[in-house]
Amino acid sequence: MLRDFSEEYRSKLRSPEEAVRVVKSGDWVDYTSTLGKPVLLDRALAKRRDELFDVKIRGNLTDGPIEVAECDESQEHFVYHSWHCSSYERKLCDKGLCYYIPMVFQNNAAYYEFFIKVNVVMVSVSPMDKHGYFNFSVNTGVAGPIVRRADIVIVEVNENLPKIHGGYDECVHISEVDYIVEGEHGPFRDVPPIVPTETDKKIAEHIIPYIVNGATLQLGVGSIPNAIGELISRSDLKDLGMHTELCTDAYLAMYRSGKLTNKRKNIDMGKGVFGCAIGSNELYEWLDDNHGIAAYPLEYVNRPFTIAQLDNMVSINSCVAVDLYGQVASEGSGSRQISGTGGQLDFLTGASASRGGKAFICMSSVYKGNSGRVHSRIKPQFNGDIITSPRSQVYFIATEYGVVNLEGKSTWERAADLISIAHPDFRDKLIAEAEERKIWRRSNKR
Repeated sequence: MLRDFSEEYRSKLRSPEEAVRVVKSGDWVDYTSTLGKPVLLDRALAKRRDELFDVKIRGNLTDGPIEVAECDESQEHFVYHSWHCSSYERKLCDKGLCYYIPMVFQNNAAYYEFFIKVNVVMVSVSPMDKHGYFNFSVNTGVAGPIVRRADIVIVEVNENLPKIHGGYDECVHISEVDYIVEGEHGPFRDVPPIVPTETDKKIAEHIIPYIVNGATLQLGVGSIPNAIGELISRSDLKDLGMHTELCTDAYLAMYRSGKLTNKRKNIDMGKGVFGCAIGSNELYEWLDDNHGIAAYPLEYVNRPFTIAQLDNMVSINSCVAVDLYGQVASEGSGSRQISGTGGQLDFLTGASASRGGKAFICMSSVYKGNSGRVHSRIKPQFNGDIITSPRSQVYFIATEYGVVNLEGKSTWERAADLISIAHPDFRDKLIAEAEERKIWRRSNKR
């Protein structure tokens, strides 16, 4: 006979306004990540603005609005922080209403276990099952370690969240929950698909020949990874696998075309593995109650040792710029925070150690600034820019003009290779800059 949790559930049930009364001035509050943002609790906490001071909130890849950030431009009452900026959080950073926390995702659990204080965690979960468990859904990558660290655990039941099967840490039991909040939630915003440009498609065409049957893929965020997923869906490749920190609609496209089977993975065979998910409602419907999917904490997904166990692991991420030394800037432009380090460095390290593995950093060769002027994404040398991936870890770099492999290359070889995939209009200037830095051989082809 099953145990009945209904009485315990009723005893812990609170309105959002009642639940947020536990927050005190000076507290650290966690909203976890993505769809784990507690919409009703955030709204209720914002209403307490005038009676609270210096309450610090952490989130990650969270869509807006975040009421506690928007209701207090003075930041005397609430201060919002992000581990990895969504497009919405980036706008908050631009307004001075969000502070970035540098991190690599494989260390997410360790940060909380050893260094970080959590007074209150507020996290959206799927409805409790008959065994007393609330599922973290597409938030599994980060939620578990935060909940374990928190002094007070409040779950907000969101009836729209998909239930995701997991490897471990995909749920929390009612016995570990202090308060439960219910309420009506609107449907999730249907994230429109990112339409690849012609440049994105050219970059994807350069990368596809490097992918073999049975390869396992990690695709980052952006139009280039989406273009690669689209091309794969129309290619002759077969029996591909998924092992990624972030699951997007690119994987759904590969699944629908029959390319994504996970049959040839060395670990988690038959399972598409991910940490968090952001995409369309069709994506969430595909992930819901799907025994071919397994969500894991990022301490597992992003650990280079885990990634390296997958033969022919292919990691594909985007960046903002690369300099002639091979340093990669992916999270910021100058001092402006755009996204975050995320798992780029984790997957560069892991895929490079995989048997047959490859790690790609992709970018268009040029971009147009606010003034309309065209700039090269390949820079002579960074000066004050935030470096996401060091030159010692960088593998393949791809633009619409080709792909180069920087592993084991000297400074002059790197300069020559990178200039070869720069936009032709900037190559002569880059050669002159390389000569000035003494990383250009006179015998190099011009």
